[in-house]
Amino acid sequence: MASPTVFERYEIKYLLDRAQKEAVMAAMESHMEPDSYGRSTIRSIYYDTETYLLIRRSLERPVYKEKLRVRSYRAAGPGDSVYIELKRKYHSVVYKRRTAVCQKDAADYLGGRIPAPTPCQITDEIDYFRGYYGTLAPRVFLSSEREAFFEKNSEFRVTFDENILWRTTDLSLAAGVYGERILKPGQTLMELKTAGGIPLWMVDVLTSQRIRKTSFSKYGNAYLAMLERDKKEEKAYA
Repeated sequence: MASPTVFERYEIKYLLDRAQKEAVMAAMESHMEPDSYGRSTIRSIYYDTETYLLIRRSLERPVYKEKLRVRSYRAAGPGDSVYIELKRKYHSVVYKRRTAVCQKDAADYLGGRIPAPTPCQITDEIDYFRGYYGTLAPRVFLSSEREAFFEKNSEFRVTFDENILWRTTDLSLAAGVYGERILKPGQTLMELKTAGGIPLWMVDVLTSQRIRKTSFSKYGNAYLAMLERDKKEEKAYA
């Protein structure tokens, strides 16, 4: 299992059309390389209260917000390694703590059936988080097709997410990838991840292509779509 990891950085998001993505990819060719995951299908299960308190607070855009999820970069059976991630955001800075455990232990631990499988400072924070919010359970499954890159001799990273799907059933990292779409056809969600500034070559292509940053939460969009779906179902049965 990988050792616990802590990230502290800015994560800036942009919605691109096909032409804008092609322009950014062309600008990246001489500066960036695919990271260790390269192209992957990311699967995430988000934990929340029965009333979805965490995502409702997040959508209010407070100064401080947080979320808890389990993530894998491929289909994960009971014995496969996955990440438990506690992600916080304060004044635009993202603080992410994550620890790797096997998929079954992650589900049993977060379900309150076993103690932390690999106790550490991060699991102490997760235990406090779970105690503070009370009963947390898997609520939404999210997946996306991701391309990830890093800049040579730098901590600057770029990710592109497409085919972002969500569902509220079959909440398993071992299950197939399917669900409702979040992005419009031809759209790509790009994230710039940096501990400091954005490289000038990236600023140039953002400016030339008129690419503007946006506020975008995959889980938040899934929750809003879920509310809309529920309203339609209520009207259908009224």
